[in-house]
Amino acid sequence: MAVFLVSIDTTVLFAGFNKILLSFPKSSAADLSWVLNAYTIVYATMLIPAGGIADKFGRKKIFMLGVFVFLVASLGCGAATSVSWLIGARILQAIGASLLSPASLSLILEAFPQNKRAVAVSSWGAVGALAAALGPGFGSFIIDTAGWQWAFYLNIPVGLICLWRGITLLKESINPRDKIRFDLIGMLLLIFAVGTITFGIVEFNSAHWTKPELMKLILLGLLLIFVFIGWAKYKKDPLIDLTLFENKTFRYANCAGLTIGIAFSIMFFAFFFWMTSIWHYSLPMTGLAVTPGPLTVIPFAIIGGRIAGRIGHRPLLLTGCLTYALSGLWYMYIPDQNASYFTHWLPGLFLSGMSVGLVMPSLSAAAVH
Repeated sequence: MAVFLVSIDTTVLFAGFNKILLSFPKSSAADLSWVLNAYTIVYATMLIPAGGIADKFGRKKIFMLGVFVFLVASLGCGAATSVSWLIGARILQAIGASLLSPASLSLILEAFPQNKRAVAVSSWGAVGALAAALGPGFGSFIIDTAGWQWAFYLNIPVGLICLWRGITLLKESINPRDKIRFDLIGMLLLIFAVGTITFGIVEFNSAHWTKPELMKLILLGLLLIFVFIGWAKYKKDPLIDLTLFENKTFRYANCAGLTIGIAFSIMFFAFFFWMTSIWHYSLPMTGLAVTPGPLTVIPFAIIGGRIAGRIGHRPLLLTGCLTYALSGLWYMYIPDQNASYFTHWLPGLFLSGMSVGLVMPSLSAAAVH
């Protein structure tokens, strides 16, 4: 349930972007994009030290702390009266999410015997994939009927159930010999590297910055990534153990995760802008129109987890990535300005939903394996 909340909050704002922008008329779209970007950058850089903290001090304790921080931050997001407040609350939300996510996976691995772990991790990944896919459709309905604030307030009752059930059901799991990879310099290098590149891209058409200035910022970000790699090779216990990437499965699973993640995020923005701006659907109608895709994720994720437990992840990943590419080609060439949902849009949704169901859980499971 907690992982569902974290995953749905990474994509729910795709649907509410314009609504939130209207709530803060003095802010630009570029300013508001940091509500999404600040969350993902902090979440990504905090995950690794958070995993070490959970191993050291107790996965249940850190999981419960993460859920609590996430709930407090969700309340702060809903109550935000400015974009800067909202961005700050989203950063706090990202810290809570980073504490609970690796702890939840560790608790699941500890709870299952070796021969059941492929199915268990695939199911854990499937929940995240389903939530991320449901976010825009669910968000469009909630935001249009109750306001964008309720995209955050609805986290609170679900999170309280997580806390209650977690206290009564979860068993503590700990490995005090594990080292905490709290590499502050590595974290700052990664945050500034990714943040600088993102800022350069987001502001590329801004009137406040020239193109040469922004290109310099992007190049600075790329340089910082190389500095981070050098630092990680030099430091005894770096934020990221780069020797992990010597494993082919781990390396290619992460490459696929990066490209699929980018395409997945772009896809939902494209869906909403196309349907509302080109086909002139209302926001709730758009949310309903994209829902068949996420619904297709569920059966394929469940079936995929069982198949992976028997024959491995590779066939699923190859099939899922190829069908995802086909769904991209479909949307590139088939839909036009005349609204024809059942013949021009729905087949692509089934293709993309099937692909996400096969790929997302298998990527997590393959990397963990």
